[in-house]
Order: sequence, then structure tokens, then C-alpha cells
Amino acid sequence: MLNIHNLSVSFNGEYLFEEITFRLGAGDRVGLIGKNGAGKSTMLRIISGEQEYDTGSIAKDKELRIGFLKQDIDFVKGRTVLQEAQQAFEEIKKLEKQIDHINEQLATRTDYESESYTQLIQDLSEITHQYEIIGGYNYEGETEKVLLGLGFKREDFGKLTDTFSGGWRMRIELAKLLLQSNDILLLDEPTNHLDIESIIWLESFLNNYAGCVILVSHDKMFLDNVSNRTIEISLGQIYDFKKPYSEFMELRGELREQQLAAQKNQQKEIEQTEKLIDKFRAKASKASMAQSLIKKLDKINRIEVDEDDNAVMNITFPVSVQPGKVVVEAEHVGKAYGEKKVLEDINLLIERGSKIAFVGQNGQGKTTLAKIIIDEIPHTGELKLGHNVQLGYFAQNQADYLDGEKTVHDIMVDSANEKNRSKVRDMLGSFLFRGDEVDKKVKVLSGGERNRLALCKLLLQPFNVLVMDEPTNHLDIKSKNVLKEALKKFEGTLILVSHDRDFLQGLTSRVYEFKNRNVKEYLGDIDYYLEQRQFEDMRAVEKREKQKATVQEKTEASPKQSYEDQKKLKSLNNRLSKTEAKITKLEKELKEKDVALASNYEKTMEQPEFLKKYNSKKMELEKFMKEWEKIQQELDKYN
Repeated sequence: MLNIHNLSVSFNGEYLFEEITFRLGAGDRVGLIGKNGAGKSTMLRIISGEQEYDTGSIAKDKELRIGFLKQDIDFVKGRTVLQEAQQAFEEIKKLEKQIDHINEQLATRTDYESESYTQLIQDLSEITHQYEIIGGYNYEGETEKVLLGLGFKREDFGKLTDTFSGGWRMRIELAKLLLQSNDILLLDEPTNHLDIESIIWLESFLNNYAGCVILVSHDKMFLDNVSNRTIEISLGQIYDFKKPYSEFMELRGELREQQLAAQKNQQKEIEQTEKLIDKFRAKASKASMAQSLIKKLDKINRIEVDEDDNAVMNITFPVSVQPGKVVVEAEHVGKAYGEKKVLEDINLLIERGSKIAFVGQNGQGKTTLAKIIIDEIPHTGELKLGHNVQLGYFAQNQADYLDGEKTVHDIMVDSANEKNRSKVRDMLGSFLFRGDEVDKKVKVLSGGERNRLALCKLLLQPFNVLVMDEPTNHLDIKSKNVLKEALKKFEGTLILVSHDRDFLQGLTSRVYEFKNRNVKEYLGDIDYYLEQRQFEDMRAVEKREKQKATVQEKTEASPKQSYEDQKKLKSLNNRLSKTEAKITKLEKELKEKDVALASNYEKTMEQPEFLKKYNSKKMELEKFMKEWEKIQQELDKYN
């Protein structure tokens, strides 16, 4: 499908990666991993053809279709969610316009026996056949299925895309890519803007995807559930194994241990040989033997151990002062934006030392409640903070609040106080900003580097209750692991808004689910919550089936309808069945005529009555279609 050979890319004289080679084939679901700045996004842009490379070659199949989900998107204004998602079907849309145009001409023209009219019928047959082959009758249902899977509701389909936030627009872009018939899908952080339910749906979709998928993701569980191959970019080289992430990391560790052991044994042999050389050199009778050993030593291929980039953050979240037993108490809290209610009658009590996860679909009020707790937005009801509570807050877009024109060092110094200003450089070093890196302007930092700086800045202020909204966005896996360990050791109260299941595992002891303006508490970790939700969903389906059966029984045995109504209803249903049978028969006859016309045009056109009968059937079909609509409208009155 696609071959990369001896590919090299450099920036400012330093190689991002050098002479790397690998091949992509159908069915490959590749997790592309590496630290922030290792070159993952660069690799995706090169494969998509958006970026040049220094040396090497890329060979790919002719007409290879590549879809690329980037972090920056641009929509045409004026389209609805459904219209934008259906841009994935360019060829189908083009054929639809052609079919509509031909049908319009056939309906308005009366020159039934002319050559041009006959040509229109032939064109319609060919285009309709092509339309059917490429899925023209299924694409609308497929679009709705994917949009629903990614968290949209049916009432969202008709809304304009520019009324949605950037995260929801990213979902629309992802929907378009999933609907296209691409051979290779390049997905850069696809889960960043998805909630847990949508991530689980996306995992299922990608596992059934026939083409090749390359994922750049820092979500370890997502990678484990989707990938069947992992390519790591580390220190300019790649490590490529047909294993999902966790198995890959285990294998990498084992290989490195084997290399270290082999290198150690080889070093012993080299040292022993060098001792013999020194010993034999002193004796003239052994000089030739010494020379022989020197030549042998020169020919040895020295075993090299794969370098490992182990630079990670060093974080500790200290508790400022001991607060009271109750840190947050909410009574009848609500929040609405205009006519849209987000939260309604929320009552909760959070005690000192709790570690809580806020989960649920986007737009259900998780961030809203977090902002109410830190007193950033007005609300109805009452929310009180306990005695001695000092809040620390990490916003979902915390990095956006950093002044792009300031340096890393200036950001920290400006936020520091007299007590901790002298520790700024040490703190920055703990967050991997060392040497000249502290003089970089914020605007040139990557998303992960900005998040690290925002976390570092957070530690300049005292707190004992920490509210964090999606803190893992843009952090690489190693940095996320370090952050998770620091939060585990944090002795204060933690309120965490996150969709990262692996990050939440073992970190929080209770889950608050936000749904339909309310909050439901689950007394367990994220695994317990997911198990309960799955159980509840199954029960809900069973309940709906029972309700459906009960309604059907009541309808069948309903005594409320009068005798006249029942008689009328029976008559309408009979008429509907007969009309549908006639429509089916006419459609079948017209289809047979279309096939005959398309397969043997000249012979068919020699029959003088053909066009007359053809158009007569069409008019008859139209009459029965109108009759069917009329009957259906009358039936609706009885439902």
C-alpha cells in the first residue's frame, strides 16, 4: 500500500528522524508514539503529502486515498451538521445532482420520441446504476449512525456548524473522515475532544475498518484497544513491532535488557582480550600473538544498547493548610445559558480528601460545575466552600491563558511571590524546561509544552482542593504517568474532569456522571462506573422492549375506538396494502424496462410503443404515490 524508505527530516541542522524505513498495509492499525516533539505529527503530514522531507523516498499505490484528521480545521459557513458531514460523499452528491437534472427534464419535456429524450432515459439508467453501486441509497443512514456514535443528537443535525465549539466541529471533521472510503486514515489525537462513550464507539468502528489506520494518541487504553502494531519515534530512530502499545512497551523493555546483558558479556571478553594483549606485548616471543589479538579485537562488532529518552517531569502537589471536613456543599444549584438549562437542582457534598471524577458527554455541565465551584460563573442555588478551603484550578484551555509574547521564565516570575520567586528555575527544571529553553517564547511551544508550563505555574499558588479540567490533553504518555502518580500522592481533595479511562483508573474513588442536567454518584472507580453503566444500558434496552410489547398489546386490544373508527381504520389499511402492492409492481416493471433499455438500446428503440408505455407507467406510478401519501396522512390521524 505505502512504502517509506530511508526517510530523513531535519530542523535547524538537527535530525528529527534519520534514514527510517517501514511499510504500511491494509489492516494495519498503527499506534504512532513518542514524546512531544519527537516528530509524530510531522510524520503524519509527510505521509499525507502536506510536508516535504529531506532525503529518502515514499512509494505508494496509484489512486491511494488518504484521510487526515488535523488539529486545525476550517469549515464553510452556512452548512448544517448533516450537510457538512455529507461532504464526505462528493461522488454520490454529484450523481444526485445529475439524476435530479435529468428527472426534471423528463418531467417537463414532451418530445418523447426524439433522440435526445431517449438519450436522457439511457443516461438516467446508467447514472442510477452507478449511484446504487457506490452506496447512494445508504449514505444518509450511515451519516446519521456515525454522527450519533460521536455524540451528536438528532436535533443537532439541522443546526449550523458555526454554532458549535471547536471540539464539536472536530467531531464533525472526524465523522467526515470515517464516512469517506479512504485507504489510509491518519488520526492526530482523535480522542482529545471525545467523551468516554464516544471513545468506546470509535474503538469499535476502527476495529472493523478495512483500510490502514495510523493513530497519534496519548491515550494508552485507546491504543491498547485499537492498535495491532506500534511504531515509536525516539531520538531520531523508530522501533516497529506488530504489538499493541502495552505489549510493545514490555517487548521494548525485554529487548533492552537483553542488549544490556549481551553488551556486558561482550565488554568482559574485550577487557580480557586487552589484558592478554598488554601481557603478550612485553614478550618478544608473544608479539605475533598480540598482533593477532589486536586484529581480532578490531573486527568485533560492538553491541549497542538502544538509547531511551527517559526525561520526565518531577511533580509534587503540596497541601497548603488543613481544611474543614466538608470542602464543597451544593444545594439546588442550577445553571442556564439563555433558554438552555445545563444544570438543574444539583445537591452534593464533597468531603476532605475525596478524589472524584466528573464524567459524561460533552455539554452536560462538567466544566460548568467546575467553574461554579471556583466561583468563575454565576448560578442559581447555593454553593459553599468549607473552612480554610484554598482552591487550585487547572482549566481545560489553561494553556490559552498564557501570554504568547512572554518567555517561559517571564510567565513564572510574573506569577510568583516573594517566597517562591527564587525557586522558579528549579521548578521549571522539574517540568523539563532547562537551560536555554526557559528563554523560549510561549508562542513557539508545542501543546504539550504549554500544558507542562501551565501545570508548573499552578504550583506557585497554595491550595488544598485541586480542580482539574482535562489536564492530560496534549501530554505524552510518560508525562501523564508522572502527573497521575503525583495526584495519587496528593493528600488534598481532587476534583478531576477527564475522559481518559487509563488516567482515571486507580486515581479516583468515586464518579459523578453528568446527564440530562443532573448528577448521579457512583461509589467506585472508573472501572466500576463503566461496568454499572453497561449493566444499566442493558436494563434500559430490556425495559424499552417490554414497554414496546405492552403498547402493542394495548393497541391490539384497545376498546376505546368506536365501531365506525375500527371499520374506517381497517378500510384504510386495506387500501394502503393494495396501493403499496401496485407501487411495487410498477417499480419492478419500470426497472425491467430500464435494464432492457440500457442493455440493448437499439433493439428496444425499434419498438414504437416502448416510450409511450414507459411514460404511461411512470405517470401511473406517480398517481399511486400521491394516493399512498393521502392514505398515510389519514392513517396518522388514528395514531
